[in-house]
Amino acid sequence: MATVDITREHNLGKEEARARAQKMADKLAQKLDAKCTWEGDNLSFKRSGADGCIEVREDLVRVTVKLGMMLTPMAGMVKGEIEKSLDKYLS
Repeated sequence: MATVDITREHNLGKEEARARAQKMADKLAQKLDAKCTWEGDNLSFKRSGADGCIEVREDLVRVTVKLGMMLTPMAGMVKGEIEKSLDKYLS
């Protein structure tokens, strides 16, 4: 199993960052058939072979994804896609 862990700083404030995290999660849910749920300021998502969390803070967003055995070889690609999404939604 592999874990992808990415942190990005932002100056959007927690509420705006949370709204953008929701947009990112909506896209993820649509594209990957993932189930997403908020618990406080953490957005958990789960799909077959992967699960993770988007943690939203006042000045940063942290994305952690645990990949199952079948997706582990794609960890580099998954990391790149998450980085692109964070750059898009947090800028």
